[in-house]
Amino acid sequence: MTKNHEGGKRMIKQTQLSFKLGLTEDEITPRAGLSVYSEFLRGFGVKDVIDKHMPLPGSNRGYKAWSYIEPVMLMQYGGGRHIEDLREIVEDKALRKIIGLEGLPSVSAVGDWFRRMGNGSGLGCIGHVIDETNRKALRTHEASEYTLWSDPTLIESEKADAKMSYMGFKGYRPIVTALRELPVILHHEFRDGNAMGGTQEAVEAAYRIMPAGKRIRHASLDSEFYTADVINFLTKEGTTFAIAADKDAAVMAAIKGLASWRPLKTEEGIATDREIAETVHTMNGTERAFRLIVLRWRKPQAELFEPEPYCYHAIASSLECTAEEVVWEYNGRGQMENVIKELKGGMGMESLPCGDFGANAFWFALGVLTYNTFVLQKELLLPEQYKAKTIGTLRWSLIGIAGKVVRHGRRLWLLLATTWEKLGIYQQMRKRCMIFG
Repeated sequence: MTKNHEGGKRMIKQTQLSFKLGLTEDEITPRAGLSVYSEFLRGFGVKDVIDKHMPLPGSNRGYKAWSYIEPVMLMQYGGGRHIEDLREIVEDKALRKIIGLEGLPSVSAVGDWFRRMGNGSGLGCIGHVIDETNRKALRTHEASEYTLWSDPTLIESEKADAKMSYMGFKGYRPIVTALRELPVILHHEFRDGNAMGGTQEAVEAAYRIMPAGKRIRHASLDSEFYTADVINFLTKEGTTFAIAADKDAAVMAAIKGLASWRPLKTEEGIATDREIAETVHTMNGTERAFRLIVLRWRKPQAELFEPEPYCYHAIASSLECTAEEVVWEYNGRGQMENVIKELKGGMGMESLPCGDFGANAFWFALGVLTYNTFVLQKELLLPEQYKAKTIGTLRWSLIGIAGKVVRHGRRLWLLLATTWEKLGIYQQMRKRCMIFG
């Protein structure tokens, strides 16, 4: 206690701000935007496809696959990183009421179900779900020709079954295939950290998903895809390609024979510190020769008498354009990093739930489905100014909105604590959900 200037007593300040905490019985959700995402999953038919392909419960009292999958997708979309974060969805009674999410399995039951699915038929089934969803997405998309990207990515992990990667840490090395024009993930394979290869399957799988009237025009790939099988397949399909070439003995011999080097400029005409040249090349097993576009630049700390003063980067390509345009086209594949960043960082796939490989593979597949539906929700429902936003930005601006659930007459209302402008966006998104057939 201390005295004030009138000699009275006043309480010692116990908190920095002068408000009190308490509980309310009002049904309020801090993530009202998830209700529109849940509606999109139903409107686009994701729930129906899951009901169609996923295994049925073993008894009449068991939960269907949707009861396990929807809360996990809501959690991943909303920013949850671990399976324990499901409790936030379970305890959000207002959200559950507004979307009709009843009779949820426990968190431990979800983990057990993931193990069963990952080590049984579940991986194949969720693969069919992803494929069918992607075909529907491509049928609704305005483009008819696409550019293919594919990359492996490392996930560092100390899980018991994780294998040592070439980077010197344990983890997993899934491979991911996506499109530039509609950046959904067409194919993925969850793999051990020391896995290599699988590149031909990663490319071919994308072609099996393309619906009638759609084609892959061009493939832009990293050096792991520089194989005769991949190049022959792309050539047979009539797909042009730009693939980073391995600097093996044959490629280095071709580079040493180059003489006509010229400065490389950017698309804007700005000079760079690199030089460019090209030749015609082939490799054992390829059915046709291809262009070899080579960049070189001086090593930053080359020794005076070092036999090789340059660094090199080579691109194998069938594009019929200038060598500079090949480089510019290939550099565009750097956007694939954004796909992987959104999948791993945005959807939480950099963290895996357990030490069971099958369960982790199923978790990753579900993350792919959540990522794809995020892309489709932006593409099909949101205004233009939101289409380039990351999931982190959408969580801040559209998902993490407070909403109060009330019943007025015979109607259930979700009253949003937001602006009239955002209310209009939510209403527009809900109307657009009705047009999918």
